[in-house]
Amino acid sequence: MKLEGASVVVTGGASGLGLAAAQRFLSCGAKVATIDIAQGDDGFLHHSADVADEEQMEAALAQIAEEHGPPSILVNAAGKAAPFKRTYGKSGAYDLTVFRDILDVNLVGSFNCARLAARHMADRPPGERGERGVILHVASINAFDAPLGTVAYSAAKAGVVGMTLAMARDLAGYGIRVCTIAPGSFDTPMLDRAFNGDASELLADIPFPNDRLGDADDFALLATQICENPMLNGETIRLDGAARLS
Repeated sequence: MKLEGASVVVTGGASGLGLAAAQRFLSCGAKVATIDIAQGDDGFLHHSADVADEEQMEAALAQIAEEHGPPSILVNAAGKAAPFKRTYGKSGAYDLTVFRDILDVNLVGSFNCARLAARHMADRPPGERGERGVILHVASINAFDAPLGTVAYSAAKAGVVGMTLAMARDLAGYGIRVCTIAPGSFDTPMLDRAFNGDASELLADIPFPNDRLGDADDFALLATQICENPMLNGETIRLDGAARLS
């Protein structure tokens, strides 16, 4: 997939991994639009929308297609952290409303954006080797390692990993590739809030390089590399410095 001139949509593009991805795609010559419930960067075409809401997402994608052309790349970076709490403990059972909310944003929202973006991608003329689009999900190494107290977030991200290969096979006939990045401990506003401003303890879980937490630019670099490599499809890539969570 050629990035120059591509129509790129980044959900969760107002901050963190999404913002870094949007900035990198823009630097590669792409036309970038961001979707987020928060106010976006003025440097991008931005839409405020709930990724799990069908009507809001349909409207946002339709307007983006009108202004930038049908999207050829979707980066599903919108996400929500969950409170650290066990399925059952001294404070009682895990709140079912919270569990559903985490799945709604991280899993249902990713699927909703992907299915609607795929409809636009399928209408694009095929490029080299018949490619029409790339859908890039964002999971987490929590999907595999699942530390204590992360049942909701781990379940949601495991769902994202689980649908990656199935979706890639579903959309192969349209020339649409689907991959997932599973980041480890990255220095983002969401992680900062989850650890009350000090996530340095996570460095102990990273073999190398562990001089700092992952940088959002590291994520953005991989996002563009996946889009440019036509043989990456149906794959989940851990981006974690060989970290394994305990």
